[in-house]
Amino acid sequence: MSKSKLLYKRVLLKISGEALKGNQAQGYCSDAVASVVERVKEALDMGVEIALVVGAGNLWRGLAGSRKGMDRVTADYMGMLATAMNSLCLKDAFQSAGVPCTVHSAVAMEPFAERFSRARAMEELSGGKLVIFACGTGSPYFTTDTTAALRALETDCQAVMKATKVNGIYTADPMKDPSAKKFETLSFEEAVAGRYGIMDSAAFSLCADNHLHIIVFNFSEKGALVKVLSGDYSVGTVVR
Repeated sequence: MSKSKLLYKRVLLKISGEALKGNQAQGYCSDAVASVVERVKEALDMGVEIALVVGAGNLWRGLAGSRKGMDRVTADYMGMLATAMNSLCLKDAFQSAGVPCTVHSAVAMEPFAERFSRARAMEELSGGKLVIFACGTGSPYFTTDTTAALRALETDCQAVMKATKVNGIYTADPMKDPSAKKFETLSFEEAVAGRYGIMDSAAFSLCADNHLHIIVFNFSEKGALVKVLSGDYSVGTVVR
């Protein structure tokens, strides 16, 4: 597929930390990390400009920590550090695969990562580099979904692509309800009315208020990323 046939030329890809652990209870699985690299590289090789935000669920969940009595701010700071570790893991894997890659951190983390610079990130994206945003927004109480929406808007992305294990948004949980029906497209108003829980409210509002598409798709299916980039939503759902 040529770049001219792509519907989206610059996107922000949001993946979960769990995508890096494979079948392990936590941490990193080399095969799982390699799979992420393979799927993203396929799109990059087509000329798509990609920014990436990765969660921390394979290492730490701040909200879970706060529910067990830990101070919420401290727990969230730990989550930010975990996203930095995941970002460095991915940077190493992408560079080993020949993909130019850089990590921007929302907080000062030199020499591990450079501080987030909008101008620098956009320059790198235009130059074909994969840009990974680490440490959330730099503030507690914000999820990586919100980080994804914010950074996507700041870097002029056309969509936030939320990588999941299901091929889009359904009327109900397809794992529990065999009669659940899948949407290929949804308006923001329909998504609110249906209470489908696509993103947290802050992230969803940022996207809705600024007309930023949200694409939920099955990242584990080979070729799915390229399909949704071309407007094929058989493996996903677009909210617009």
